Amino acid sequence: MAVFLLHNTEPAFQPRGIWVEAPTTETNVNPKVIRRTKIVATVGPASDSDDTIAKLIRAGVNVFRLNFSHGTTEQHTLVASRIRKQASIAGQYVGIMADLQGPKIRIRSFRNDFIELAAGDRFHLDLDLGASEGDIRGVGLEYEPLCSSVVRGDILLLDDGRIRLRVDNVEARAVECSVLIGGKLGSRKGINRLGGGTGSASPDRKGPHRHRQPERNQPGLRRRVVCLHS
Repeated sequence: MAVFLLHNTEPAFQPRGIWVEAPTTETNVNPKVIRRTKIVATVGPASDSDDTIAKLIRAGVNVFRLNFSHGTTEQHTLVASRIRKQASIAGQYVGIMADLQGPKIRIRSFRNDFIELAAGDRFHLDLDLGASEGDIRGVGLEYEPLCSSVVRGDILLLDDGRIRLRVDNVEARAVECSVLIGGKLGSRKGINRLGGGTGSASPDRKGPHRHRQPERNQPGLRRRVVCLHS
């Protein structure tokens, strides 16, 4: 679980809160503080239970972030319902931030879920290679404009740049490459060209379109969810 603090921009010498002097009694000897800082907590598998959400609300969380790059629509809907339930029990208004993944091109899957590439290996990206047919020689791709988007000498970045390929030859339905930087490459990892220019027209299946249905089906959530593109 990740926790972020959001606060108003203030001069360095000013505190992040307003102290309010309260009448001193036997049960109230400390001044009350009104927080200007807002706490945003990312909810994941280790923190999405009713009990943990309730504890986080009592600890002062103002907004729960749901990372839509992972999980399914049904899982996020369930977690959002738990947040609403626990916020209602606590009598507090708690926001939900839906962090949506932007457009992304992905390779298809490998037979054994992942492969190990080494510098100097030959590797091809094949539009006609089916799902779960990838191996050490190559992998399928769902991005039809690939062959018209790259030229010989281009550098392709896989898995957020951890793997680098150099384009050696471009065919009608495949791209032949050499591995510049190897490593472990898993199924469904992202791919783009160094410098960009291949992904803007290909929305990822896990992007915003995939997650619109719950908002239409649950108008109570729609009014109170903030969506961000990353």
